[in-house]
Amino acid sequence: MYDNHYGLTGRPFQLTPDPAFWFDTATHRKAMAYLGYGLSQGEGFIVITGDPGTGKTTLLGHLMQTIDPERLNVIRIVTTQIEADDLLRLVAAGLDVDHHGLTKAQLLEGIERGLHNVARSGRRTLLVIDEAQSLPVGSIEELRMLSNFQAGGYALLQIFLLGQPEFRQRLHGSDRLEQLRQRVIAMHHLDPMGVEEVGPYLEHRLGIVGWNGTPSFSMDALAALHRWSGGVPRRLNQLAGRVLLYGAIEGVERFGSLDVEQVIEDLDGDGMGANTPEAAALARVEAAPVAEAMPIVDADPLPMTPPPPPMPPRPIHLSVVDVPSRNAPVADAAPADTADRDALVARIAALEDRLEEQDAALRRVLTLLVDWVEGEQRRPDLSSIRAAG
Repeated sequence: MYDNHYGLTGRPFQLTPDPAFWFDTATHRKAMAYLGYGLSQGEGFIVITGDPGTGKTTLLGHLMQTIDPERLNVIRIVTTQIEADDLLRLVAAGLDVDHHGLTKAQLLEGIERGLHNVARSGRRTLLVIDEAQSLPVGSIEELRMLSNFQAGGYALLQIFLLGQPEFRQRLHGSDRLEQLRQRVIAMHHLDPMGVEEVGPYLEHRLGIVGWNGTPSFSMDALAALHRWSGGVPRRLNQLAGRVLLYGAIEGVERFGSLDVEQVIEDLDGDGMGANTPEAAALARVEAAPVAEAMPIVDADPLPMTPPPPPMPPRPIHLSVVDVPSRNAPVADAAPADTADRDALVARIAALEDRLEEQDAALRRVLTLLVDWVEGEQRRPDLSSIRAAG
């Protein structure tokens, strides 16, 4: 209803996670950096936690869009209460291994064979476990055992674990998980967005569905949205959607705090207020003054300026060579003249070509090592590698 009233092409504040609406908050940007670093390492565990509604599933969907399927074979599992045996069978199914009627020993043998088959094709396997807080400790320990599979010193399986805060507590509170903790190479907790991010967040999502500047929000309206939602994206979507519905019914073009408070009163009356699990983060957020510079409005307030058409996301092909050296120069500003800029572009192009060559060589080495481990050769044939070098 409100999308038609405001001339939108879709619903900007739907509750179903959709990576097309990905918004790069500070905490999500840091999480993506950890995930990218983890992929570059090619081994171990990456752990991402967050309260319900903070965007873990959207983060995962965005990550899947950046992964090159020619380099990574991704197995994704959303858990409930999956015991170790069932978890192994799900992993086997993700590797196209027929697991029916197999004993545990046969199942593990089949999984290892499947991982070797993937590695022989020049790819690595990434296992992603969503809602990891539901896993029994025995199942988590089984994941650690799977991470032992390797060929020629290269890990065949890498594991990402996403879950609610209690998973982080379980990970640190169980002596049985000490060996797994030692294999966690990065961990990040998704925090709620700050009040200064609410305006850009609304503007971003509205812009994706054709927002033309109407409706707009005053600064005190943005503050009220943040106070009720606690900065939790799902809660903010819930409230913003109801605010737009209220605006369509009442003919509101610019929302103030009184409009938002009216909708909040209705939501609280429906039992959707601060006593719900998603609002738990609100108790940790102190009332803060609205930032002086808020992109969505200015101090008058005036209507929002329509954003430019959203640019399509550029695929990010993550691999073991995508993380730059810590000593690599960083360009803080544009080159002073055309010659410097051309030289910089040429240097970047040369580095990209070299990285591609290194990545191809690493995949050839991994394939040869797998063949060597499984075959009867005493030494792998390295002629193709030497020729490539």
